[in-house]
Amino acid sequence: MNVVDMKEALFEMTLNILMMMIAGKQYYGDSAEELEKSRRFKEIVTESFQLSGATNIGDFVPLLEWIGVNRLEDKVKLLKDKRDKFMQDLIEEHKNRKKGSSVEQKNNTMIDVLLSLQDSEPNYYTDEVIRGMAIVMLTAGTDTTASTMEWALSLLLNNPEALKKVQKEIDTHIGESSRLLDDSDLVQLPYLHGIINETLRMFPAALILVPHESSDECVIGGFRVPRGSVIQCFEWERISEEPVDMTGGPGLTMPKAIPLLAKCRPRQNIDNLLAQL
Repeated sequence: MNVVDMKEALFEMTLNILMMMIAGKQYYGDSAEELEKSRRFKEIVTESFQLSGATNIGDFVPLLEWIGVNRLEDKVKLLKDKRDKFMQDLIEEHKNRKKGSSVEQKNNTMIDVLLSLQDSEPNYYTDEVIRGMAIVMLTAGTDTTASTMEWALSLLLNNPEALKKVQKEIDTHIGESSRLLDDSDLVQLPYLHGIINETLRMFPAALILVPHESSDECVIGGFRVPRGSVIQCFEWERISEEPVDMTGGPGLTMPKAIPLLAKCRPRQNIDNLLAQL
């Protein structure tokens, strides 16, 4: 019996799905296409995650940044050049394929769709914009999706009754068919939908919400916020060692946590806060 690293498997699967959506290619697994491009892609992904979690000591001791210790900024710039070159090669490949074909092709990938928009609005859908959109898709959709699936599997494996219930729901819906589930099936699978929502509630992909910048000076909760200040909100999770109870039953209501004497929590209404920016 072989041990499977689910985190790595889910991460690679997510990257393959996103790259199929963006460029119609796979860079992980036995069917990985174009070994050199696959190697470059994996190198870029590895460097991206290494640098995203790196500490820049120059932020705390500016003198060290002037001396050149760590050189994190130089590494980030080099990574940006590598990433832009890789994405531009994919864009040029799609352009050349489009020019070399006399038959009108369907826009099967994100790059194809954006290039068709580039024909009608060249000043807006530049190659730089297309590269940026593709990179945002990859950075925002890989680790977040993989970690959420990993947490969902962990919760189900630790709650076998919930696992059996969702398996039964899927088997009942699919019937004797051997097809895989589709997005359209989710509305017919309320228990599975509930598991997804509960996983996201308990273990959000990122505790930090999208940062905002105040467009003008304002007062929030009695504090003066100057214009141009970065406002950062957090999704705090209740600290508890209690096991997760996923036992089904009629008339269940959402359990309410007993407030701690001291804990970090967001302001009373984040929506009102952001609306003032």
